[in-house]
Amino acid sequence: MTGSQVPTIRSCVAALLVLVALAMGREAMTLRLVATGAMCVMLVLPESAAGPSFQLSFAAITAIMAFHEHPAIRTFFGAHDEGRVRKLGRGVASLLLTGLLVEVALMPIAVFHFHKSGLYGAFANIIAIPLTTFVVMPLEALALLLDVGGMGAPVWWLVQTSLDALLWLAHCVADAPGSVRALPAMPSAAFALMVVGGIWIALWRTRWRRLGALPLAVGAIWALTTPPPDILVTGDGRHVAVRTAAGLAMLRDRAGDYTRATLAENGGVDGEPLFLADQPDARCSRDLCVTDIAGGGRTWRVLATRSAYMVPIDQLLAACRTADIVVSERSLPSRCTPRWLRLDRNMLRRTGGVAVTLGSGRVETILSPGDRHPWRDPPRLDAGPGQARRFNPAAYRFQS
Repeated sequence: MTGSQVPTIRSCVAALLVLVALAMGREAMTLRLVATGAMCVMLVLPESAAGPSFQLSFAAITAIMAFHEHPAIRTFFGAHDEGRVRKLGRGVASLLLTGLLVEVALMPIAVFHFHKSGLYGAFANIIAIPLTTFVVMPLEALALLLDVGGMGAPVWWLVQTSLDALLWLAHCVADAPGSVRALPAMPSAAFALMVVGGIWIALWRTRWRRLGALPLAVGAIWALTTPPPDILVTGDGRHVAVRTAAGLAMLRDRAGDYTRATLAENGGVDGEPLFLADQPDARCSRDLCVTDIAGGGRTWRVLATRSAYMVPIDQLLAACRTADIVVSERSLPSRCTPRWLRLDRNMLRRTGGVAVTLGSGRVETILSPGDRHPWRDPPRLDAGPGQARRFNPAAYRFQS
């Protein structure tokens, strides 16, 4: 009924293990349960470990298990001889602290895969979790039971109403000011440090667990201080996004929603990018667009082609000589020699998409030198994902 998604498989395996543990008189909620669920998923879908669904699902449940296994947390949230008000307060505090912990645990994964993360989810969960657990799920079970006799319609209406309330809450939280923080693509090494630190803290039960805070903090600082790229180029060279004084601006105004969203996310922008032709520093015609952007203590001139029409060779060569970076979806003539970087069809076929950070002279490419897929031409650059090199603008020029 659900399509056997990774979180569903994890939940199903966990529920079965909890029932077996209760039947045997063993402690049910432990990290061994999480490990067993992960092993079952990876035996069937090993590739899912690299996807956000697997990582988000198991990171959340691992953080919850490790948090509630801590002796101090068990003591505070355990059974107490107290009144209903204090008991309710402890329950609300447990939901809030657990929600905050889950938000912190999931934030690096969400930023790494989606380049943005929510900030108010922990507070929304105070309402969403009880609503789902005590209203939505029991009503669904009752409606399915009554459907046997054809009497489930009124209860299904209640299910729809409760789900509408849940969606209304989600939209309110998402639309609140400052609810989402957008960040540019972080280095893979920074993400790995945060993952290692988080796993270290979750698995150890002694004071050794505190050492995990070091790689976690280093990775978080590294990710937060990573500057956004100044130029983003798609693998076909058709779409270019440039960081201007007003924000991220796109070369073509007829890009699809997916392209605009992808470039905005990788550029660390929450919202729609601007149009380059509307910016004061850009000079665009039907076929060419030239803009000046600041970076690394100097001004860079970027030239990009906007159409598939041929430009007069003299005009094109003159524009290339005055540009630092040239981007085109077409193959440019060999005499088009910008001062630093040329990204035309021939080059992009070997590099894939490209991100350029002018302040550090950093160029990152999608395809790496070790990419040996038979449908790809082997890349001939010294730079690749996670190993982009520093370029000397005065001494290095890309040539196709």
